[in-house]
Amino acid sequence: MDQTLVLWILAVVMLVGSYVAGSLPLVMNLSEEKLQLVSVLGAGLLVGTALAVIIPEGIRALFSGAGSVDAHTPATGHADLHGMIGVSLVLGFVFMLLVDQCSTRRSGGKEKSVTATIGLVVHAAADGVALGAAATTSQADVEVIVFLAIMLHKEGKETLSNVNATGLAMLFSAGTFLYVATVHVLPELMTRNSNSYSHLPVAEGAPISTSGLKFKEILALVIGSFLPALLTTGHHH
Repeated sequence: MDQTLVLWILAVVMLVGSYVAGSLPLVMNLSEEKLQLVSVLGAGLLVGTALAVIIPEGIRALFSGAGSVDAHTPATGHADLHGMIGVSLVLGFVFMLLVDQCSTRRSGGKEKSVTATIGLVVHAAADGVALGAAATTSQADVEVIVFLAIMLHKEGKETLSNVNATGLAMLFSAGTFLYVATVHVLPELMTRNSNSYSHLPVAEGAPISTSGLKFKEILALVIGSFLPALLTTGHHH
């Protein structure tokens, strides 16, 4: 199948899937506790997808490309690849951090929705870069990892430059996943969890205490973190 057509199909599937998943809380009468569990599960999926799927696939793409170009690749080349792995992850994380801080300063801290919207747009753009880069490879084995955290699983067999582009895009996207999960989602959920069960007014300017997640929420977070790894077990080739 033509790679451009595959890319369009994946983009449409991601669009429809995201719209349906985002509309569920609006059409279904879910309690606040159930919504909290779904949000915690989603945070776990983000972390698990980044750590167990995107990062390993990005590293595999980098080193498989280095091995396919020249069987006598010098050791210094592999050392450079190791450095590129860390730099790509940090770039993705720091890029989201800078976008977050810039949008917060411009909105004066009054419109948090602006930060969230810009963050989602940039995060989706990073995922689109990874999706487009992977679609340029010659391997047609594409699988969707998770419904909420859709990932492209692809083994590149092209030239070094193409495989490096695929791997670097995946690692950059992993950095954005980790930022969204650890800086935005989890702290917000823990703060919301603390405020949900306190009916006393909080003085303006007083620090917000966090009581942590409940046992069911911790269990949902752990399940979500391991789910991407379980779904990809036996699918690597």
